[in-house]
Amino acid sequence: MRKRLHKWRLISIFAILALALSGCGEPFLSTLTPAGEVAKKQYDLMILSTVIMVLVIIVVTVIFIYVIARFRRTKKNENSIPKQVEGNHKLEIIWTVIPILLLLVLAVPTVSYTFQLADVSPMKQKDKDGKTKDALVVNVRANLYWWEFEYPDLGIVTSQDLFVPTDKKVYFNVKSSDVKHSFWIPAVGGKTDTNPEGVNQFWLEFDGKGSEKVKNQFYGKCAELCGPSHAYMDFKVQTLSQDDFKQWTQDMKNLKKPAAEGNLAKEGEEIYNKSCIGCHANTANDSRPEQARTAPNLANFGDRTRIAGILEHNEENLKKWMQDPEQVKPGNLMTGKYQKLDEHELDALTAYLMGLKLEQ
Repeated sequence: MRKRLHKWRLISIFAILALALSGCGEPFLSTLTPAGEVAKKQYDLMILSTVIMVLVIIVVTVIFIYVIARFRRTKKNENSIPKQVEGNHKLEIIWTVIPILLLLVLAVPTVSYTFQLADVSPMKQKDKDGKTKDALVVNVRANLYWWEFEYPDLGIVTSQDLFVPTDKKVYFNVKSSDVKHSFWIPAVGGKTDTNPEGVNQFWLEFDGKGSEKVKNQFYGKCAELCGPSHAYMDFKVQTLSQDDFKQWTQDMKNLKKPAAEGNLAKEGEEIYNKSCIGCHANTANDSRPEQARTAPNLANFGDRTRIAGILEHNEENLKKWMQDPEQVKPGNLMTGKYQKLDEHELDALTAYLMGLKLEQ
């Protein structure tokens, strides 16, 4: 008896913990705050399927309670046998047709939305120069544990921060350079796997609402377990009006090799050229093949919102990252690729990297 009570206590504790944990998390990582055409259609399907399931549960529960109450055994009828209804064609038709109708109600919009959301034909229409005619295309490449975003028709490569225009379809080619990952912006659309052996294509549309935490900004994550720092493989999405996006692309195209300002930053530039430039580019027009782009592009690093995708963007965290990247992101590929930096070298390299901004 005591063992049974102990068992039920454990089950109750786990049930309460599960209920409590289900309410944890950040609102800007929720699919329940849709922002864009794709997210809203997927949200509508979630609501529809939930309503159908709740209705089925209510009906079954009512019938179950009615049968328990109506046909319970009593002293008065303990020897009687209820009316047998096997072979009742009317009942059989009812409980066969109703599930079929419910499935059709869910299947029709699901199939319709599936074909609508899978239509990537505009990204395949090319002009005489081989560029996409009227669509904005972004090549997304997932790496352990960072993201690269290439705008092939614009000649721009950046990392960790994805810039997109609002109220316009953005088409994506997604793949991985190592293991399987999954590209996911919860508030904007469902996740899409990034595979090493092939390219997946889809489109998203962003509105200007952004998250509750930061206006005009969404949070993205890797949604496929890929290694010890899977949970830290984040990226940010910055939404701009279409005019502001055009200005951003022009600024990125015009961004030349940065010139360090101040003696400390110039020392940092020398360290960068000796230890970092073999992996990290510092201009957006990186024409190297993707196999040679083995680390995040740092062209506009000073304007970003996060260090290594997860830390607040400040000098202290940048030094912490460069001093011991393994402590921040276990299993990352940067650890051990350069000699340990002393305090002065860290200060100098930090001054240089923080100066990599568009406003230059």
